[in-house]
Amino acid sequence: MAKRLYVGNLAWATTDDSLRAFFSQVGPVVSAEVVKNKFDGRSKGFGFVEMESEEVAQAAIAQLNKQQLDGRMIFVNEARPPVPREQRGEYRRSAHGSGRTNGYADRGGYHHDQHADHGNDQGGY
Repeated sequence: MAKRLYVGNLAWATTDDSLRAFFSQVGPVVSAEVVKNKFDGRSKGFGFVEMESEEVAQAAIAQLNKQQLDGRMIFVNEARPPVPREQRGEYRRSAHGSGRTNGYADRGGYHHDQHADHGNDQGGY
């Protein structure tokens, strides 16, 4: 069964083909992908390599972790399974679309703990 590996700290010049060739020196590579920014197509500096078997994947980690590829020291680890978007943290949209809310976005204004006098804060300024 194929085993997926995470490869971090890639050089901007590293391509799918050069990543595949680098890992092929250890054993058969099923796939190799440098993750790219969807807006400008530039590398994000990491990628994934799928090795043919668990044994070959472990050998790749042992032999290639902290080695030089395109002038950069890369890091190779077992890839973790992707986490569904709704479980990636406490990110939720506020009424104003501001992103992270920290639990205070629905009130409006400042949270009463942020005021020195801790008076009767009803929101706003």
